[in-house]
Order: sequence, then C-alpha cells, then structure tokens
Amino acid sequence: MQRQNLSAENEAEARARFDGAKLILFLGDQLAVIRRDNRPDLPFPGFLDLPGGMRDAGETPEETVIRETREELGLVIAPSDLRRPMFYAQPKRGWYFEAHLPADRAKDVVFGDEGQGWLLMDPWDYAISDEAVPHFCDRVRVRLNVASR
Repeated sequence: MQRQNLSAENEAEARARFDGAKLILFLGDQLAVIRRDNRPDLPFPGFLDLPGGMRDAGETPEETVIRETREELGLVIAPSDLRRPMFYAQPKRGWYFEAHLPADRAKDVVFGDEGQGWLLMDPWDYAISDEAVPHFCDRVRVRLNVASR
C-alpha cells in the first residue's frame, strides 16, 4: 500500500497534480458501491467500485469527487461532508475521501450511466471481497481499522 503522509509542500503539489478522486461513502452503516461495466477496455471489468473518477481540467480533489458522485449516484455531497482526505500515488495519483450520510439518503440515489448498478454493502465485506477493486479494498480497510481504534 502506498499511502503518503504529505508535508505541506508535498500536499500542495499532490492537490495540483492528481489524476482522480474516490469517495468511501457510508449511507448509515453501509458502504455505497458501484458494479463496474463489464467491458474489456476497462481495468477491473465487472468489479465493485467506489464512487468517483477522473479529474476534469482545473478541478480540485474535492470538486472531482463531488462531481463524480453526483454523476454516478445522483447524490449531492457538500464539501463539508468530505472527511479524512488521503493521497495515494499508486496505481494512479488519487485522493480518497470519506463521507457519512444518513441511511435514508439511499432513497435519493439516481443511478447514472456508468456501471451496471449500485448497491449497499457491509464495509468489512467490501474490504475482503474478491469482487472489489483490490486497491480500493485496501483503502476501505485502512479507514475501518482507523475508525475501530
């Protein structure tokens, strides 16, 4: 796992030069996940993914993850909902955030046009699932281990 503890200078660079952002999104005590399209041109086709994706030009990490979550799940996430930003340099330069929303926000989900569908699952089940994108399992596990201390 290649999580980086960043100095202020390195954090500024990581915020300026990143590829994308992902959200570890809890709706109540369940994790919101997306089943990736099953296309051979995609990495990890058919796997369970986290909301988020690639950066658009000029976006901050927060803007990226908020836009992607709205596009993929139809949920509007406020910047104040984003917690515990963490940067990883591998496999792509990405920011990971965590958000905890009430369980009843699941009724507000309007699935977008990327992926096969979405579901809620126990976060520990995701963290050990053979169907989940492996490095995202690691990201979720880190969050769960920190939260359980």
